Amino acid sequence: MELRYLGRSGIRVSPLTLGAMSFGSMGNADREDCIRIIHRALDAGINVIDTADVYSAGESEEIVGAALKGRRDDVVLATKSFNPMSRDPNTRGSSRRWIVRACEDSLRRLDTDHIDLYQLHRPDENTDLDETMAALSDLVRQGKVRLVGSSTFPAEHIVEAQWTSERRGFVRLRSEQPPYSIFVRGIERDVLPTCVRYGMGVLVWSPLNAGWLTGKYRAGEAPPEGSRFGRIDRGVWKYEGPGSERKLALVPQLEKVAGEAGTDLITLSLAFTLAHPAVSSTIIGPRTMEQLEGQLTAGEFRLDDATLDRIDEIVPPGETIARSDVAYEPQAIRRLDRRRVPAPSAARSGAVR
Repeated sequence: MELRYLGRSGIRVSPLTLGAMSFGSMGNADREDCIRIIHRALDAGINVIDTADVYSAGESEEIVGAALKGRRDDVVLATKSFNPMSRDPNTRGSSRRWIVRACEDSLRRLDTDHIDLYQLHRPDENTDLDETMAALSDLVRQGKVRLVGSSTFPAEHIVEAQWTSERRGFVRLRSEQPPYSIFVRGIERDVLPTCVRYGMGVLVWSPLNAGWLTGKYRAGEAPPEGSRFGRIDRGVWKYEGPGSERKLALVPQLEKVAGEAGTDLITLSLAFTLAHPAVSSTIIGPRTMEQLEGQLTAGEFRLDDATLDRIDEIVPPGETIARSDVAYEPQAIRRLDRRRVPAPSAARSGAVR
């Protein structure tokens, strides 16, 4: 695969990144099979593996660590922290206390002495960015981390982090990992231009929009047995959720575009994300060897302007079809007390009982 630069970090990465979220109890519980998938990906030219402490409660990191024995130096190894790892309220977020411990735990599970790219899995609005960036800087200076990045940060959080680092002399965010697909194009408005401005690499996740862009889901049919929506079908994985009808209606149109381009829907969808000049690599998350094999060719497939124009006609630039695909909502939206002035008490209002 032709390598690309991860922003201005100087590191070169393959156009496809192997995502490890499906390795472990969350997806494929067969460790040996997961290791075979990892080895096949590396043999095919993938040189980036992305995981997180929260994936299968650390099991994914353990599987990746086992798979990389004897091959660690050939891989750009990325992991993330932020999400809850236990009921203890201090085993989550981006405080110095937790980041340092979470990094040590990831190093142990990955069985390595350093992490190439350590990412904040989500913004932590309850922790001062000075605290977070200072802790990440210490990890870099100690040699435990090479680069730091973010995941699913809105543009304003990226800018604030860059300004904080510039003012305080901290290490800078060198990458962002946002959701991006034909059905989820909101980052084209602000996140991608912001990353270009600051020289950040971009590793995009969910390029197949949780399977909607595989062609396995059809209007008027139940989700296939064993598919993600077939297995879960609740919460954000509710099959009949917001935007589902429109996605199901658009899939045949996109399949026609893929056929005219001489490929299939999966390759079209992956290649679409790689066509954006801000994108360094797109994360594929196979659960099985068959799924991996079906995605490997996308790293070398290029879409012409006519095909990209047809995609733009079907889903306009900057549009995200379903609100449920917005992966991060700030507290200003999520919390009622951030949007409403508290009602005055009886004593304050002068009401008489």
